[in-house]
Amino acid sequence: MLDIQQVAAAIQDQDYRTAAQLLKQVQQESPNHPWLKFYIGRLYEATDKWDRAEQVYRKLLQSATNSKVITQARQGLQRLETLESNRRKAAISQATAQPQAEEPGVLILEPIAPEQKMAMAQQLARIFKTDAYTARMQLQSRGWRLYRTGSIGELQVYGEEMQQAGISVFWASLAEIRKINVFRVQYIQSLTPQPILVCRDHQDQLGSLEFSWSEVSQQVEGLLPLFMEAMDFDPRRQRGDRFRHKEMIQDYVQIHDLHLLNRCTILRFCDQSYQFHQGVSLTKASTEASEPSTPLTQSTTRLNWNQLLATFNQHLPENIWSEFTPFAETTLDYTQLLKQLPPQIDIERKSETPWDAAFQLYSGLVFQHCSGPK
Repeated sequence: MLDIQQVAAAIQDQDYRTAAQLLKQVQQESPNHPWLKFYIGRLYEATDKWDRAEQVYRKLLQSATNSKVITQARQGLQRLETLESNRRKAAISQATAQPQAEEPGVLILEPIAPEQKMAMAQQLARIFKTDAYTARMQLQSRGWRLYRTGSIGELQVYGEEMQQAGISVFWASLAEIRKINVFRVQYIQSLTPQPILVCRDHQDQLGSLEFSWSEVSQQVEGLLPLFMEAMDFDPRRQRGDRFRHKEMIQDYVQIHDLHLLNRCTILRFCDQSYQFHQGVSLTKASTEASEPSTPLTQSTTRLNWNQLLATFNQHLPENIWSEFTPFAETTLDYTQLLKQLPPQIDIERKSETPWDAAFQLYSGLVFQHCSGPK
């Protein structure tokens, strides 16, 4: 009968073809040999099939009864972790060799189908050395998730590894997002023969911009909360300290971006700053309230805004990105990151909020993601 040590010797001598042939013979002669599965994993490990080797070793830890086999399987997993760590460090070192690779960036998880979550969670846990439950909680079925920040070179290494594992992910540098020209639209001056907008640039300079509807590649919409200070009563607190100031959502501002990829430009419309009494009349209500001295009521503003969106629908395909809110909820704690992105949104606020920069990030990511494959 074939000695399993012959398999071990063949692997040690890097004679992997012979080792594979010997393992087939052992499998035929002694399919229940206690060391058979271990050396199958060892051959996978030696031939750089690390994923398969890891699967074999982990199954052995669950099913093997031979203490020596369990010990060797555990040591195999430790070797794989060291190999993977060294490979990743070398890849990151190479990827960050160029100055631009040190630019800050973000790694974005795309939504995962519910039936794929368990398998993807195991892959995510393997890559980032966490448990499968924690990894699964970080996977979303709807919207993007800001998963990791760091240098764009390092994020690219992780992103490529995740893509190879079947996880939908992409990465982008903040520098590239900041390069996008954002024009805050004040009003539409004319719709024919082509739209002409009156808008402000990042330096707050007023000017006009003409474009064609065919230039618009996609639209992005979102709701930005308006906050108010309110007194919150908590009967469980001490008698003299039961009231405290609390920030509450009072209303929402609607915002809508049109992307002109070929011009590296975003046209930004905001219902709070759009001057409905100027330029093209959108509805009968706007005509009646067109006197500059007459402020628009909330209902009139909503009516005008809906008509503005209807105008877009008449001329543009329904390619609208509208899952800003679930994405924003994953970004609000990254305050230092968001401070690096000027929001370029005209909203009157008593204090700054990360929501505005979160929309700038979301729209910029949509722009980068849709501008072409990595």
